[in-house]
Amino acid sequence: MDNAADREKLWQEFKRTRSPEIRHRLILSYLWLVKYLAGRLAVRLPSCLSQEDLESCGIFGLIEAIDKFDPDLGHNFEAYATTRVRGAMLDELRRANWMPRTLWRRVQQLRAAREKLENHYQEKVPVDALAEEMGLSRSEVRYLDNQLCRLHTLSLDEMVAAGNGEPVRLGDLLPDETSPDPLERVTEEENRELLARAVASLPEKDQLVLALYYQEGLTLKEIGAVLDVSESRVCQLHSRAINRLRQKLAGRA
Repeated sequence: MDNAADREKLWQEFKRTRSPEIRHRLILSYLWLVKYLAGRLAVRLPSCLSQEDLESCGIFGLIEAIDKFDPDLGHNFEAYATTRVRGAMLDELRRANWMPRTLWRRVQQLRAAREKLENHYQEKVPVDALAEEMGLSRSEVRYLDNQLCRLHTLSLDEMVAAGNGEPVRLGDLLPDETSPDPLERVTEEENRELLARAVASLPEKDQLVLALYYQEGLTLKEIGAVLDVSESRVCQLHSRAINRLRQKLAGRA
């Protein structure tokens, strides 16, 4: 979206027509707000939740805000949408934080006690030493230890050392059997340029589906919410776009 005047025209036309196409354009023009808010909240995420998870939830908040916003009331949409997008993200954070606050504090106390005693034992701290340090029984320490282990959820976004010592996402080391062939094969810059020209020659709806899936990282279900169609229909649109892309790439090659 180039400027505020363009957005105002879109809002007025959307209010008048409720056009799905204009709705899609509004959603895309405000995706930056979702990413910005997710980045602000990402500094305190639990290990089982990623920034991408927050962005996915925030998109639904953005869609709801667009559907309910009335531009004639004179309110600023970004301020209005911020409340709903941030609220959707906070709801997801609350769902992910399954541990009660009291138990969370006790688990953190156990962690601190273990770190303190490790300087003395220089190895695994005995349960008896932890129990004495915290004033708890052995069974209580074991229970808290089990809860602490449950917090260590493995994330595919975790950075690990590759064979050459360079950090890499754990998820990038796993084979992706569902990745479309054209995008897997495009690794060199000249092929990327060829792909970009081929994508630009596709119909607008095909470009939109590919942009939402590969650039914005939306799932098929989320794209269906943006396009106001079923997930199975998005799957069909995605397959059609990929097939057309294969044909265009084969012809240009």
